[in-house]
Amino acid sequence: MGLELRQNLKLTQQLVMTPQLQQAIKLLQLSRVELLEAVQQELLENPLLEEGSPEQSKSKESLNNPQTQGVETDQRKVNAEDTELLRNANWDDYLGVFSSTSKQSQMRESEVPEEMMSYEARLSGKPSLDGHLLWQMHLSDLDDEMLVIAESILGSLDSMGYLAASLEEISQLTLSSLELVQEVHGKIMHMDPVGVAARTPQECLLVQLEVRNERDPILLSLISDHLEDLEKRRFKPLLRKFKIRMEDIKAYLDIIQQLDPMPGASYGNEHTICVSPDVFVYKYEDEFVIVMNEDGLPKLQLNPFYMDSVPASKGEDRDYMQEKMRSAMWLMKSLHQRQRTLFKVVESIVKFQHDFFEHGVTRLKPLILKDVADDIEMHESTVSRITTSKYVATPFGVFELKFFFNSALGLDDGSQVGSESVKAVIKRIVGEEDPKKPLSDERISRMLKEELEVNIARRTVAKYRVALGIASSSKRKQVF
Repeated sequence: MGLELRQNLKLTQQLVMTPQLQQAIKLLQLSRVELLEAVQQELLENPLLEEGSPEQSKSKESLNNPQTQGVETDQRKVNAEDTELLRNANWDDYLGVFSSTSKQSQMRESEVPEEMMSYEARLSGKPSLDGHLLWQMHLSDLDDEMLVIAESILGSLDSMGYLAASLEEISQLTLSSLELVQEVHGKIMHMDPVGVAARTPQECLLVQLEVRNERDPILLSLISDHLEDLEKRRFKPLLRKFKIRMEDIKAYLDIIQQLDPMPGASYGNEHTICVSPDVFVYKYEDEFVIVMNEDGLPKLQLNPFYMDSVPASKGEDRDYMQEKMRSAMWLMKSLHQRQRTLFKVVESIVKFQHDFFEHGVTRLKPLILKDVADDIEMHESTVSRITTSKYVATPFGVFELKFFFNSALGLDDGSQVGSESVKAVIKRIVGEEDPKKPLSDERISRMLKEELEVNIARRTVAKYRVALGIASSSKRKQVF
Protein backbone atom coordinates (compact mmCIF):
# COMPACT_ATOMS: atom_id res chain seq x y z
CA MET A 1 0.00 0.00 0.00
CA GLY A 2 1.47 3.35 -1.05
CA LEU A 3 1.69 6.43 1.14
CA GLU A 4 0.27 9.72 -0.11
CA LEU A 5 -0.83 13.12 1.20
CA ARG A 6 -4.44 14.25 0.91
CA GLN A 7 -6.40 17.34 1.96
CA ASN A 8 -9.80 16.88 3.62
CA LEU A 9 -12.26 19.58 4.68
CA LYS A 10 -14.24 18.69 7.79
CA LEU A 11 -16.77 20.75 9.81
CA THR A 12 -17.06 19.73 13.47
CA GLN A 13 -18.30 21.19 16.77
CA GLN A 14 -16.32 20.98 19.98
CA LEU A 15 -16.48 22.48 23.44
CA VAL A 16 -13.47 24.61 24.31
CA MET A 17 -12.82 25.05 28.04
CA THR A 18 -11.74 28.67 28.24
CA PRO A 19 -10.07 29.92 31.43
CA GLN A 20 -13.21 31.93 32.23
CA LEU A 21 -15.42 28.84 31.90
CA GLN A 22 -13.03 26.81 34.05
CA GLN A 23 -13.17 29.53 36.71
CA ALA A 24 -16.98 29.54 36.69
CA ILE A 25 -17.12 25.74 37.05
CA LYS A 26 -14.57 25.87 39.85
CA LEU A 27 -16.55 28.49 41.78
CA LEU A 28 -19.68 26.32 41.57
CA GLN A 29 -18.19 23.44 43.55
CA LEU A 30 -16.33 25.51 46.16
CA SER A 31 -17.64 25.48 49.69
CA ARG A 32 -18.45 28.72 51.47
CA VAL A 33 -15.08 28.89 53.26
CA GLU A 34 -13.17 28.04 50.09
CA LEU A 35 -15.13 30.66 48.17
CA LEU A 36 -14.21 33.38 50.66
CA GLU A 37 -10.55 32.38 50.42
CA ALA A 38 -10.66 32.44 46.61
CA VAL A 39 -12.27 35.91 46.57
CA GLN A 40 -9.74 37.28 49.06
CA GLN A 41 -6.89 35.86 46.97
CA GLU A 42 -8.28 37.54 43.86
CA LEU A 43 -8.59 40.83 45.75
CA LEU A 44 -4.88 40.63 46.59
CA GLU A 45 -3.77 39.78 43.04
CA ASN A 46 -6.06 41.98 40.93
CA PRO A 47 -5.51 45.75 41.35
CA LEU A 48 -8.70 46.60 39.45
CA LEU A 49 -10.82 44.69 41.95
CA GLU A 50 -11.77 46.12 45.33
CA GLU A 51 -14.25 45.49 48.09
CA GLY A 52 -17.11 47.94 48.15
CA SER A 53 -18.81 49.21 51.29
CA PRO A 54 -22.45 50.10 51.94
CA GLU A 55 -21.42 53.71 52.60
CA GLN A 56 -19.96 54.01 49.11
CA SER A 57 -23.13 52.75 47.48
CA LYS A 58 -25.20 55.21 49.52
CA SER A 59 -22.92 58.06 48.53
CA LYS A 60 -23.29 57.15 44.85
CA GLU A 61 -27.05 57.24 45.16
CA SER A 62 -26.99 60.58 46.94
CA LEU A 63 -24.77 62.13 44.27
CA ASN A 64 -27.40 61.35 41.69
CA ASN A 65 -30.04 63.15 43.78
CA PRO A 66 -29.95 66.95 43.02
CA GLN A 67 -31.81 67.81 46.23
CA THR A 68 -28.99 66.60 48.45
CA GLN A 69 -26.02 67.98 46.51
CA GLY A 70 -26.00 71.37 48.27
CA VAL A 71 -26.28 69.81 51.72
CA GLU A 72 -23.49 67.35 50.98
CA THR A 73 -21.18 70.15 49.78
CA ASP A 74 -21.40 71.87 53.19
CA GLN A 75 -21.09 68.52 54.94
CA ARG A 76 -17.89 67.71 53.03
CA LYS A 77 -16.37 71.01 54.19
CA VAL A 78 -17.16 70.18 57.80
CA ASN A 79 -15.77 66.66 57.40
CA ALA A 80 -12.57 68.07 55.87
CA GLU A 81 -12.07 70.39 58.85
CA ASP A 82 -12.72 67.55 61.29
CA THR A 83 -10.25 65.32 59.46
CA GLU A 84 -7.55 68.00 59.62
CA LEU A 85 -8.18 68.45 63.34
CA LEU A 86 -7.96 64.73 64.00
CA ARG A 87 -4.73 64.51 62.03
CA ASN A 88 -2.92 67.32 63.89
CA ALA A 89 -4.35 66.97 67.39
CA ASN A 90 -2.12 65.60 70.13
CA TRP A 91 -4.68 63.99 72.37
CA ASP A 92 -2.21 62.87 75.02
CA ASP A 93 -1.14 66.49 75.68
CA TYR A 94 -4.71 67.70 75.52
CA LEU A 95 -6.04 65.20 78.03
CA GLY A 96 -3.10 65.47 80.42
CA VAL A 97 -3.85 64.15 83.88
CA PHE A 98 -7.48 63.56 82.91
CA SER A 99 -6.45 60.74 80.59
CA SER A 100 -7.88 57.39 81.67
CA THR A 101 -4.60 55.56 80.88
CA SER A 102 -1.01 56.67 81.15
CA LYS A 103 1.70 56.02 78.59
CA GLN A 104 3.44 53.58 80.92
CA SER A 105 0.31 51.49 81.37
CA GLN A 106 -0.27 51.47 77.62
CA MET A 107 3.16 49.95 77.07
CA ARG A 108 2.66 47.18 79.63
CA GLU A 109 0.28 44.73 78.02
CA SER A 110 0.71 42.28 80.85
CA GLU A 111 -1.09 44.62 83.22
CA VAL A 112 -4.20 44.87 81.06
CA PRO A 113 -7.12 43.12 82.77
CA GLU A 114 -8.18 39.92 81.09
CA GLU A 115 -11.75 41.08 80.60
CA MET A 116 -10.47 44.03 78.52
CA MET A 117 -8.34 41.89 76.19
CA SER A 118 -9.53 40.82 72.78
CA TYR A 119 -11.04 37.39 72.34
CA GLU A 120 -8.07 36.20 70.26
CA ALA A 121 -5.62 37.23 73.00
CA ARG A 122 -7.28 34.86 75.48
CA LEU A 123 -7.20 31.83 73.20
CA SER A 124 -4.67 29.11 73.96
CA GLY A 125 -3.42 26.49 71.56
CA LYS A 126 -4.37 22.86 72.03
CA PRO A 127 -1.36 20.96 73.44
CA SER A 128 0.06 18.21 71.27
CA LEU A 129 1.00 14.75 72.56
CA ASP A 130 4.67 15.23 71.65
CA GLY A 131 4.86 18.61 73.38
CA HIS A 132 3.11 17.32 76.48
CA LEU A 133 5.51 14.38 76.80
CA LEU A 134 8.60 16.46 76.00
CA TRP A 135 7.68 18.88 78.77
CA GLN A 136 7.58 15.97 81.25
CA MET A 137 10.83 14.50 79.96
CA HIS A 138 12.79 17.70 80.49
CA LEU A 139 11.45 17.82 84.06
CA SER A 140 12.53 14.22 84.74
CA ASP A 141 15.96 12.80 85.61
CA LEU A 142 16.77 11.59 82.08
CA ASP A 143 20.31 12.24 80.91
CA ASP A 144 21.28 13.39 77.40
CA GLU A 145 21.48 9.90 75.92
CA MET A 146 18.10 8.97 77.38
CA LEU A 147 16.58 12.18 76.00
CA VAL A 148 17.77 11.22 72.51
CA ILE A 149 16.12 7.81 72.89
CA ALA A 150 12.94 9.38 74.28
CA GLU A 151 12.69 11.82 71.37
CA SER A 152 13.12 8.93 68.94
CA ILE A 153 10.30 7.07 70.68
CA LEU A 154 8.06 10.16 70.48
CA GLY A 155 8.72 10.39 66.76
CA SER A 156 7.43 6.84 66.33
CA LEU A 157 4.04 7.33 68.03
CA ASP A 158 0.82 7.11 66.02
CA SER A 159 -2.29 9.25 66.48
CA MET A 160 -3.64 6.92 69.21
CA GLY A 161 -0.43 7.06 71.26
CA TYR A 162 0.89 3.59 70.38
CA LEU A 163 4.50 2.88 69.45
CA ALA A 164 4.67 2.08 65.74
CA ALA A 165 8.35 0.99 65.74
CA SER A 166 10.01 -1.86 67.60
CA LEU A 167 12.48 -1.28 70.41
CA GLU A 168 15.20 -2.99 68.34
CA GLU A 169 14.73 -0.43 65.54
CA ILE A 170 14.96 2.45 68.01
CA SER A 171 18.10 0.89 69.50
CA GLN A 172 19.74 0.74 66.06
CA LEU A 173 18.57 4.25 65.18
CA THR A 174 19.97 5.85 68.36
CA LEU A 175 23.06 3.57 68.59
CA SER A 176 22.08 2.69 72.16
CA SER A 177 21.79 -0.60 73.99
CA LEU A 178 18.49 -2.45 74.00
CA GLU A 179 18.41 -2.46 77.81
CA LEU A 180 18.65 1.34 77.93
CA VAL A 181 15.90 1.69 75.32
CA GLN A 182 13.66 -0.61 77.35
CA GLU A 183 14.32 1.47 80.47
CA VAL A 184 13.40 4.73 78.73
CA HIS A 185 10.35 3.08 77.17
CA GLY A 186 9.14 2.00 80.59
CA LYS A 187 9.55 5.53 81.97
CA ILE A 188 7.57 7.03 79.09
CA MET A 189 4.68 4.56 79.56
CA HIS A 190 4.33 5.75 83.16
CA MET A 191 4.11 9.42 82.14
CA ASP A 192 0.87 11.27 81.58
CA PRO A 193 -1.20 9.96 79.83
CA VAL A 194 -0.45 6.62 81.43
CA GLY A 195 0.04 3.83 78.90
CA VAL A 196 1.30 6.02 76.08
CA ALA A 197 3.96 4.47 73.79
CA ALA A 198 2.61 0.98 74.49
CA ARG A 199 2.96 -1.56 71.70
CA THR A 200 -0.34 -3.42 72.20
CA PRO A 201 -3.68 -2.66 73.88
CA GLN A 202 -2.91 -5.32 76.48
CA GLU A 203 0.36 -3.62 77.43
CA CYS A 204 -1.37 -0.24 77.59
CA LEU A 205 -4.09 -1.49 79.95
CA LEU A 206 -1.66 -3.48 82.11
CA VAL A 207 0.48 -0.37 82.71
CA GLN A 208 -2.61 1.54 83.79
CA LEU A 209 -3.52 -1.27 86.20
CA GLU A 210 0.01 -1.15 87.60
CA VAL A 211 -0.33 2.56 88.30
CA ARG A 212 -3.72 1.94 89.94
CA ASN A 213 -2.07 -0.78 92.08
CA GLU A 214 -4.48 -3.46 90.83
CA ARG A 215 -2.87 -6.87 91.45
CA ASP A 216 -5.78 -9.26 91.05
CA PRO A 217 -4.39 -12.22 89.02
CA ILE A 218 -7.76 -12.93 87.38
CA LEU A 219 -8.07 -9.31 86.23
CA LEU A 220 -4.52 -9.34 84.87
CA SER A 221 -5.17 -12.63 83.06
CA LEU A 222 -8.41 -11.34 81.56
CA ILE A 223 -6.58 -8.40 79.99
CA SER A 224 -3.42 -10.19 78.91
CA ASP A 225 -4.98 -13.41 77.56
CA HIS A 226 -8.75 -13.00 77.15
CA LEU A 227 -9.34 -9.44 75.92
CA GLU A 228 -10.84 -10.72 72.66
CA ASP A 229 -13.22 -13.00 74.57
CA LEU A 230 -14.44 -10.04 76.61
CA GLU A 231 -14.93 -7.97 73.47
CA LYS A 232 -17.03 -10.68 71.80
CA ARG A 233 -18.92 -11.44 75.03
CA ARG A 234 -17.78 -15.03 75.34
CA PHE A 235 -18.30 -15.21 79.09
CA LYS A 236 -19.18 -18.88 79.69
CA PRO A 237 -15.67 -20.26 78.97
CA LEU A 238 -14.24 -17.61 81.31
CA LEU A 239 -16.67 -18.60 84.07
CA ARG A 240 -15.58 -22.23 83.81
CA LYS A 241 -11.86 -21.45 83.60
CA PHE A 242 -11.63 -19.06 86.54
CA LYS A 243 -14.53 -20.60 88.51
CA ILE A 244 -16.21 -17.26 89.13
CA ARG A 245 -19.76 -15.98 88.89
CA MET A 246 -21.32 -13.60 86.36
CA GLU A 247 -21.35 -10.84 89.00
CA ASP A 248 -17.56 -11.15 89.28
CA ILE A 249 -17.22 -10.76 85.49
CA LYS A 250 -19.34 -7.62 85.69
CA ALA A 251 -17.10 -6.20 88.43
CA TYR A 252 -13.99 -6.87 86.35
CA LEU A 253 -15.60 -5.27 83.29
CA ASP A 254 -16.43 -2.16 85.31
CA ILE A 255 -12.74 -1.79 86.20
CA ILE A 256 -11.59 -2.38 82.61
CA GLN A 257 -14.07 0.17 81.25
CA GLN A 258 -12.48 2.82 83.48
CA LEU A 259 -9.16 2.39 81.62
CA ASP A 260 -8.21 4.26 78.45
CA PRO A 261 -7.18 1.99 75.55
CA MET A 262 -6.26 5.01 73.38
CA PRO A 263 -4.26 7.37 75.61
CA GLY A 264 -3.14 9.68 72.80
CA ALA A 265 -6.55 10.23 71.20
CA SER A 266 -7.36 13.28 73.33
CA TYR A 267 -4.21 15.02 72.05
CA GLY A 268 -5.04 14.55 68.39
CA ASN A 269 -4.97 17.33 65.84
CA GLU A 270 -8.65 17.04 64.94
CA HIS A 271 -10.58 20.27 65.35
CA THR A 272 -14.29 20.81 65.44
CA ILE A 273 -15.49 22.01 62.06
CA CYS A 274 -18.25 24.61 62.31
CA VAL A 275 -20.57 24.53 59.31
CA SER A 276 -21.79 27.86 58.00
CA PRO A 277 -25.00 27.38 55.99
CA ASP A 278 -25.04 28.83 52.48
CA VAL A 279 -28.82 29.18 52.45
CA PHE A 280 -31.52 29.67 55.08
CA VAL A 281 -35.06 28.34 54.61
CA TYR A 282 -37.69 29.89 56.88
CA LYS A 283 -41.38 29.19 57.12
CA TYR A 284 -43.46 32.35 56.89
CA GLU A 285 -47.19 31.74 57.27
CA ASP A 286 -47.94 28.99 54.70
CA GLU A 287 -44.88 29.48 52.51
CA PHE A 288 -41.15 28.81 52.76
CA VAL A 289 -38.82 31.75 52.24
CA ILE A 290 -35.30 31.20 50.88
CA VAL A 291 -32.62 33.61 52.10
CA MET A 292 -29.05 33.51 50.77
CA ASN A 293 -26.30 33.83 53.38
CA GLU A 294 -24.29 36.87 52.24
CA ASP A 295 -22.56 37.34 55.57
CA GLY A 296 -18.79 37.67 55.09
CA LEU A 297 -18.97 37.62 51.29
CA PRO A 298 -17.44 40.90 50.06
CA LYS A 299 -19.28 43.16 47.62
CA LEU A 300 -16.88 43.41 44.69
CA GLN A 301 -16.53 46.40 42.44
CA LEU A 302 -14.01 47.84 39.99
CA ASN A 303 -11.46 50.28 41.37
CA PRO A 304 -12.34 53.73 39.88
CA PHE A 305 -8.74 54.98 40.15
CA TYR A 306 -7.33 52.22 37.95
CA MET A 307 -10.36 52.30 35.64
CA ASP A 308 -9.61 55.94 34.84
CA SER A 309 -6.01 55.09 34.05
CA VAL A 310 -6.84 52.28 31.59
CA PRO A 311 -7.49 54.58 28.56
CA ALA A 312 -4.28 56.54 29.22
CA SER A 313 -2.05 53.47 29.46
CA LYS A 314 -0.15 52.16 26.44
CA GLY A 315 1.64 49.03 25.30
CA GLU A 316 2.11 46.23 27.81
CA ASP A 317 0.58 48.28 30.61
CA ARG A 318 -2.64 48.68 28.62
CA ASP A 319 -2.79 44.94 27.85
CA TYR A 320 -2.18 44.10 31.51
CA MET A 321 -4.90 46.48 32.74
CA GLN A 322 -7.41 45.22 30.20
CA GLU A 323 -6.69 41.62 31.13
CA LYS A 324 -7.17 42.34 34.84
CA MET A 325 -10.35 44.29 34.08
CA ARG A 326 -11.80 41.35 32.12
CA SER A 327 -10.77 38.96 34.91
CA ALA A 328 -12.45 41.14 37.57
CA MET A 329 -15.66 41.52 35.57
CA TRP A 330 -15.80 37.77 34.89
CA LEU A 331 -15.28 36.98 38.56
CA MET A 332 -18.15 39.24 39.59
CA LYS A 333 -20.34 37.70 36.89
CA SER A 334 -19.38 34.17 37.98
CA LEU A 335 -20.18 34.92 41.63
CA HIS A 336 -23.57 36.29 40.67
CA GLN A 337 -24.25 33.25 38.50
CA ARG A 338 -23.19 30.94 41.34
CA GLN A 339 -25.58 32.54 43.83
CA ARG A 340 -28.37 32.53 41.24
CA THR A 341 -27.85 28.84 40.45
CA LEU A 342 -27.71 27.95 44.15
CA PHE A 343 -30.97 29.80 44.78
CA LYS A 344 -32.71 28.00 41.91
CA VAL A 345 -31.49 24.58 43.09
CA VAL A 346 -32.64 25.18 46.69
CA GLU A 347 -35.97 26.50 45.41
CA SER A 348 -36.43 23.31 43.40
CA ILE A 349 -35.46 21.13 46.37
CA VAL A 350 -37.99 22.91 48.57
CA LYS A 351 -40.65 22.25 45.95
CA PHE A 352 -39.84 18.53 45.66
CA GLN A 353 -39.24 17.98 49.40
CA HIS A 354 -42.08 20.13 50.71
CA ASP A 355 -43.22 17.41 53.13
CA PHE A 356 -39.74 17.30 54.68
CA PHE A 357 -39.77 21.02 55.44
CA GLU A 358 -43.23 20.59 56.96
CA HIS A 359 -42.84 17.38 59.01
CA GLY A 360 -39.18 16.32 59.16
CA VAL A 361 -36.86 13.55 57.97
CA THR A 362 -39.47 10.80 58.06
CA ARG A 363 -41.31 12.48 55.16
CA LEU A 364 -38.29 12.75 52.88
CA LYS A 365 -39.15 11.67 49.34
CA PRO A 366 -36.89 9.94 46.79
CA LEU A 367 -35.10 12.45 44.57
CA ILE A 368 -32.35 12.31 41.95
CA LEU A 369 -30.20 14.98 40.33
CA LYS A 370 -32.03 14.65 37.02
CA ASP A 371 -35.33 15.72 38.60
CA VAL A 372 -33.87 19.01 39.82
CA ALA A 373 -31.85 19.50 36.61
CA ASP A 374 -34.98 19.13 34.45
CA ASP A 375 -36.92 21.44 36.75
CA ILE A 376 -34.41 24.32 36.56
CA GLU A 377 -33.40 23.50 32.95
CA MET A 378 -29.74 22.89 33.70
CA HIS A 379 -27.35 19.98 33.27
CA GLU A 380 -27.01 17.30 35.93
CA SER A 381 -23.30 18.02 36.33
CA THR A 382 -24.10 21.63 37.21
CA VAL A 383 -26.56 20.51 39.90
CA SER A 384 -24.00 18.01 41.21
CA ARG A 385 -21.32 20.72 41.49
CA ILE A 386 -23.56 23.31 43.14
CA THR A 387 -24.78 20.80 45.76
CA THR A 388 -21.25 19.72 46.76
CA SER A 389 -20.17 21.00 50.20
CA LYS A 390 -23.18 23.34 50.41
CA TYR A 391 -25.40 23.42 53.49
CA VAL A 392 -28.92 24.68 54.10
CA ALA A 393 -30.45 25.65 57.44
CA THR A 394 -33.97 24.24 57.74
CA PRO A 395 -36.55 24.24 60.55
CA PHE A 396 -35.24 20.75 61.44
CA GLY A 397 -31.51 21.49 61.45
CA VAL A 398 -28.62 22.07 59.07
CA PHE A 399 -28.28 19.56 56.22
CA GLU A 400 -26.00 19.18 53.24
CA LEU A 401 -27.77 19.61 49.91
CA LYS A 402 -26.69 16.10 48.92
CA PHE A 403 -28.82 14.82 51.81
CA PHE A 404 -32.03 15.56 49.92
CA PHE A 405 -31.06 13.24 47.05
CA ASN A 406 -31.76 9.64 48.05
CA SER A 407 -32.86 6.39 46.47
CA ALA A 408 -36.39 5.05 46.46
CA LEU A 409 -38.01 2.06 48.15
CA GLY A 410 -41.34 0.70 46.96
CA LEU A 411 -44.48 0.64 49.13
CA ASP A 412 -47.34 -1.81 48.98
CA ASP A 413 -49.66 0.77 47.40
CA GLY A 414 -47.24 1.33 44.51
CA SER A 415 -45.82 4.63 45.81
CA GLN A 416 -42.24 5.20 46.95
CA VAL A 417 -40.45 6.38 50.06
CA GLY A 418 -36.95 7.83 50.42
CA SER A 419 -34.13 5.75 51.86
CA GLU A 420 -33.25 8.50 54.34
CA SER A 421 -36.75 8.29 55.79
CA VAL A 422 -36.31 4.54 56.29
CA LYS A 423 -32.94 5.14 57.97
CA ALA A 424 -34.55 7.62 60.36
CA VAL A 425 -37.21 5.05 61.30
CA ILE A 426 -34.56 2.34 61.81
CA LYS A 427 -32.62 4.67 64.12
CA ARG A 428 -35.77 5.37 66.12
CA ILE A 429 -36.68 1.66 66.41
CA VAL A 430 -33.20 0.73 67.64
CA GLY A 431 -33.26 3.59 70.14
CA GLU A 432 -36.53 2.37 71.64
CA GLU A 433 -35.60 -1.36 71.85
CA ASP A 434 -34.94 -3.34 75.03
CA PRO A 435 -31.12 -3.41 75.54
CA LYS A 436 -31.33 -6.93 76.96
CA LYS A 437 -33.33 -8.17 73.96
CA PRO A 438 -32.16 -6.20 70.91
CA LEU A 439 -34.08 -6.53 67.67
CA SER A 440 -32.62 -8.53 64.82
CA ASP A 441 -32.46 -7.21 61.26
CA GLU A 442 -35.26 -9.57 60.26
CA ARG A 443 -37.48 -8.27 63.07
CA ILE A 444 -36.73 -4.64 62.08
CA SER A 445 -37.62 -5.50 58.49
CA ARG A 446 -41.03 -6.82 59.58
CA MET A 447 -41.64 -3.75 61.76
CA LEU A 448 -40.87 -1.45 58.83
CA LYS A 449 -43.35 -3.36 56.69
CA GLU A 450 -46.02 -2.98 59.38
CA GLU A 451 -45.33 0.71 60.06
CA LEU A 452 -44.43 2.10 56.64
CA GLU A 453 -45.74 -0.72 54.43
CA VAL A 454 -42.37 -0.69 52.71
CA ASN A 455 -40.91 -3.72 50.94
CA ILE A 456 -37.41 -3.97 52.39
CA ALA A 457 -35.20 -7.02 52.70
CA ARG A 458 -33.17 -8.02 55.74
CA ARG A 459 -29.84 -7.38 53.97
CA THR A 460 -31.03 -3.85 53.08
CA VAL A 461 -31.78 -3.23 56.75
CA ALA A 462 -28.29 -4.47 57.61
CA LYS A 463 -26.77 -2.12 55.01
CA TYR A 464 -28.67 0.89 56.38
CA ARG A 465 -27.79 -0.10 59.94
CA VAL A 466 -24.07 -0.19 59.12
CA ALA A 467 -24.37 3.18 57.36
CA LEU A 468 -25.90 4.64 60.53
CA GLY A 469 -23.06 3.24 62.66
CA ILE A 470 -25.35 0.86 64.59
CA ALA A 471 -23.84 -2.44 65.71
CA SER A 472 -25.47 -5.82 65.18
CA SER A 473 -27.98 -7.23 67.67
CA SER A 474 -25.37 -9.53 69.25
CA LYS A 475 -23.08 -6.59 69.99
CA ARG A 476 -25.93 -4.35 71.15
CA LYS A 477 -27.09 -6.89 73.70
CA GLN A 478 -26.43 -5.89 77.31
CA VAL A 479 -25.79 -8.96 79.45
CA PHE A 480 -25.70 -7.12 82.77
